Amino acid sequence: MAFTHEKIETNIGLMIILIVLTISIGGLVQIVPLFFMHSTTQPVEGLEPYSALRLTGRDVYVREGCYLCHSQMIRPFRAETERYGHYSLAGEFVYDRPFQWGSKRTGPDLHRVGGRYSDEWHREHLMDPRALVKESVMPGYPWLADAPADASIIQKKMEVMRTLGSPYTDEQIANSPAELEGKTEMDALIAYLQELGTAVKMRR
Repeated sequence: MAFTHEKIETNIGLMIILIVLTISIGGLVQIVPLFFMHSTTQPVEGLEPYSALRLTGRDVYVREGCYLCHSQMIRPFRAETERYGHYSLAGEFVYDRPFQWGSKRTGPDLHRVGGRYSDEWHREHLMDPRALVKESVMPGYPWLADAPADASIIQKKMEVMRTLGSPYTDEQIANSPAELEGKTEMDALIAYLQELGTAVKMRR
């Protein structure tokens, strides 16, 4: 046995093959079953694909790097659920590409922020975070209030999302530019935040 172990350690080619084989088998054992679990592949009850306004707001969220300081993944521990609410379920993220899970929390987790504050609170907070939370290190985003929501590619964006599995209807896609008419990027971002985590709240 010692000879076999020594042979593996001294043969770099053999070691690489065995490492790749081990990782591949381990990965398949963990990943493949997830594709057959209803709870990870089907949306939770009440979950709808993002409206045109919220989809635009999500893109603003990603573009501005909000995910670098805010996760959207509440873990199933008492300290987490008491502070943020029900732990995150895979079925809540089936329309997210990419999903916003993570572990970086310079700011609080935002997965259950939907409906927790008013639109005006979010607006003021995005304009000047320290006006509401004195110790906040979050930068302000006042320019979002003046930037119009981009309707030029929203239909194409929704068509791509439908190809990836979001159940948009032809009518929803056709009406999407009108939904963004007169809206700003701040309106869109607030609409996105106000929907986060609400599907599970509806089931309580």
